[in-house]
Amino acid sequence: MKKLLLAAGFGLAMAASAQAADKIAIVDMGSLLQQVAQSSGVSQTMKNEFGGRASELQGMESDLQAKAQRLQRDGSTMKASDRSKLEKDIATGRQEFAQKAQAFEQDQARRSNEERGKLVTRIQTAVKKVAADQGVDLVIPSNAVIYNSNDVKDITADVLKQVK
Repeated sequence: MKKLLLAAGFGLAMAASAQAADKIAIVDMGSLLQQVAQSSGVSQTMKNEFGGRASELQGMESDLQAKAQRLQRDGSTMKASDRSKLEKDIATGRQEFAQKAQAFEQDQARRSNEERGKLVTRIQTAVKKVAADQGVDLVIPSNAVIYNSNDVKDITADVLKQVK
C-alpha cells in the first residue's frame, strides 16, 4: 500500500513538473544589460560626465612624469635647494594625484552602479511584461541554469524588443 501511494505521489509530481515546464522561461541578463547599455548610450553619458576629470588626471600624470625625468636627468647637477624643492614638488604632486584618482574612481564606480541599477530596473519591468503576456510563471536567469532541455522558453529577444 505504501509503495502504491508513493508511486502515485511520484507520478503526480512528474505530471505537475511537466505542466510547470511550460510556464518556465529563461533570460540572458548579461546579454540584455550589454545590449541595452549600448543602445541607450550609457557609455557615452559616462564618458561625457567623466571625460574632463580623466583628462585632468592624465595631465597631472604627464606633468609628474616630466618632473621625475627632469630630476633623474638633472638631479646630480642641480643645486641642493632646487633638487630638494623639485623632490618635494613631485611628492606633493603624487599625493594630490593619488587622492584625485581615488575620488575619480569612486565617483565613476558610484555612477556606473546607478546607471546599471536603472538598466536592471528597465529590464526587470520588461521581463515582467513579457512573462505576463506569454503566460510565464517563472523566469530564471540563464547563467543560473545548470541544465535546460530545449522545451524551456528563452524570452531574451522578446525582452530586448520590449526594453527598446
